[in-house]
Amino acid sequence: MGGLPLQGATSALALPGTGPKQNQVSDASAPTPESKPKKKICCACPDTKKLRDECIVQHGEEACTKWINAHIKCLRAEGFNV
Repeated sequence: MGGLPLQGATSALALPGTGPKQNQVSDASAPTPESKPKKKICCACPDTKKLRDECIVQHGEEACTKWINAHIKCLRAEGFNV
């Protein structure tokens, strides 16, 4: 009988920490990691970022909408919500 309460306690301990409910939560959140960016925003799209930044420094923000939009498009493709 000493083994039965331990098994029941182990199951009870396992339910709050790793029970099926958490697995369901993990399954429900499975699409979320796909939509989350894999990189930090500062490290994503270095090419378009460089072009955007150089254009803004040289010509001002108003003249660089092409590069700004290209960078935003790239960031969105990487999973960022900008």
